[in-house]
Amino acid sequence: MKIVGIIGSLRQGSYSEMALRLAASKVEALGASVEILDLKQMQLPFCNGGDEYPDYPDVEILKAKVKEADGLILATPEYHGSVSGVMKNALDLMSFEHLSGKVTGMISVLGGQSNSNALNELRIIMRWVHAWVIPEQIAIGQAWKAFDKAGKLTDEKLAERVDAFALSLVENTKKLRF
Repeated sequence: MKIVGIIGSLRQGSYSEMALRLAASKVEALGASVEILDLKQMQLPFCNGGDEYPDYPDVEILKAKVKEADGLILATPEYHGSVSGVMKNALDLMSFEHLSGKVTGMISVLGGQSNSNALNELRIIMRWVHAWVIPEQIAIGQAWKAFDKAGKLTDEKLAERVDAFALSLVENTKKLRF
């Protein structure tokens, strides 16, 4: 089972990245392989609605890696009550061919109080491209105090939700993709 995680933040050392890497480690512990795509390391253009971006080879890399995956973990900061622009753009660069049928888990990270705005937006986007979104989702509010220096969650109940998220992603991927 191959899971691809996408970091939807361009900030160095972002909490979205910390959350994704934590979830990925839990998914790996359950026997899946995880590859993380860090959008700040990729040269992606703004989506113009076209299918080809010959001056940007990372677009083809993104598409190929997602197409090969059985499942996805999408981790985004919440900006102005929605998904980050970089995450939305990366998803816009792909099509049904790449995203349809993917079992998807979603994580949002906020500086303020936890809510589900970005998660709801991602759910709509992924449902539109015929992905299978797991019911478990993670919203990490007040991210600046949610992690310790080692990158572990300080809230035990939130850490348990990450465990349940990972288990659901793996179990549902097995059911829907194998």
